[in-house]
Amino acid sequence: MKRIITILAMLSLLLCAAVSANAADIELAKKSTLEQIIKTGKLRVGLEAGYMPFEMTDKKGNVVGFDVDMVKEMAKAMGVKLELVNTAWDGIIPGLMAGKYDLIASGMTINQSRNLKVNFADPYIVVGQTALISKKYADEITSWKDLNNPKYTITSKLGTTGEQAAKRLFPKATYKSFEMEDQAMLECMNGKAAATVYDLPMTSIFFAQHGKKAGMKFLNKPFTYEPLGWAINKGDPDFLNWLNNFLRQMKNDGRYDRIYNKWFGSDKWYQDIQ
Repeated sequence: MKRIITILAMLSLLLCAAVSANAADIELAKKSTLEQIIKTGKLRVGLEAGYMPFEMTDKKGNVVGFDVDMVKEMAKAMGVKLELVNTAWDGIIPGLMAGKYDLIASGMTINQSRNLKVNFADPYIVVGQTALISKKYADEITSWKDLNNPKYTITSKLGTTGEQAAKRLFPKATYKSFEMEDQAMLECMNGKAAATVYDLPMTSIFFAQHGKKAGMKFLNKPFTYEPLGWAINKGDPDFLNWLNNFLRQMKNDGRYDRIYNKWFGSDKWYQDIQ
């Protein structure tokens, strides 16, 4: 008899624990950003409109680009309106943490430092750092490894993985940062720096539009591995699950390839950019 009572007591405790866990899961789901997006009917996306071809401003003042087209599909899949929040890069993660937007879709590289503050969905594209070499140094610099030299000045954009890579890989060189990536590239093109280090998509575009004509050399084989991902606030498994499933669907139904080819397979869009 005692044994039966003990078993019943244990089953009762397990049932209570299961009910409590289920209730906790329901409460967690209610607190999800995803739930708030559906409730308000609006998806707020933080980005910095200055990273071609991910997000940029066209001649009409509209923010356009690869990331923008992706989050348009995201909002459509949610059945909500899209609101783009243009934000300075150095404040983009604090803005997310302060609740100014629901996620960041701004060509952000997934790294361990950022991952301490935010959670990332699975990578939606992989890029890496490349180098543009000034015409002045084009003959003597043949590899990115040559840049670790005290006689060279290297530029990149403040607060980016380009800056991190330059400081980490070329500690002997002089580093100079700029607020915008095009400023860093122009400094190099004008011969005031030996090289500029930045993500492959942006350096490719700059070289095609300006650098080649100016006699620059393009070291276009990436020397870092950098997956880009959407960032959300920590502690939101429901939203993370939705984003990963959305991305998987996009990559397997043809929409991802269509958007990718529009922005990376052609430069026709460039004529519409300011």
